[in-house]
Amino acid sequence: MNKLGYDLLYHLISVANVLHCENSDQVVYDVIEEYGLKQGNFHIENVNRELCTHIPTELDMGKVYTRLIVDTLYPGEDYIEGILRIYNDEICKTLDDYNNGAYYEPSYVIARAYKNGEF
Repeated sequence: MNKLGYDLLYHLISVANVLHCENSDQVVYDVIEEYGLKQGNFHIENVNRELCTHIPTELDMGKVYTRLIVDTLYPGEDYIEGILRIYNDEICKTLDDYNNGAYYEPSYVIARAYKNGEF
């Protein structure tokens, strides 16, 4: 998110109603190529299979993050600022650790955990 920055995120959100008709893999590839994004070292399937029997999809996690962003927007803060704020917060490490199941919690519990600074 930080590599893309506010202006590009704003643009991508503003054209989302058009991009959703495109092949999602192609859209991702185009953004990666155009902005020189590099692959990180996070492996989504690196989980304890006894603790995590189901790995959520990108859409599942998108819904979790969308609700968290909307539920915690500050007065005067726009959606893009909320995205950048949340994606730079420690709560992402907890939500993205599928061994603990925090992403299954109701949205109000996740928002409260964010506001309290811990689960």
